[in-house]
Amino acid sequence: MAMTLRTDEELDHALTALAEEEGISRQEVIRRAVLDRHRRAGHVGRVEESSGRMIDQWGDVLDRLGKA
Repeated sequence: MAMTLRTDEELDHALTALAEEEGISRQEVIRRAVLDRHRRAGHVGRVEESSGRMIDQWGDVLDRLGKA
């Protein structure tokens, strides 16, 4: 699937530098960055969901400990 990406000078410089440092194509740098961001976003959601469950289950205990 083809896509055009418009860059400014700063992004173009950073993209080129990363590609050269890592020995990969500029396209691969972008691909990895997007996939990494996607994975992180999913992780944040799972942590928030888990935290909510723990607060529901242990919130009263945490409140009492905070007042001790």
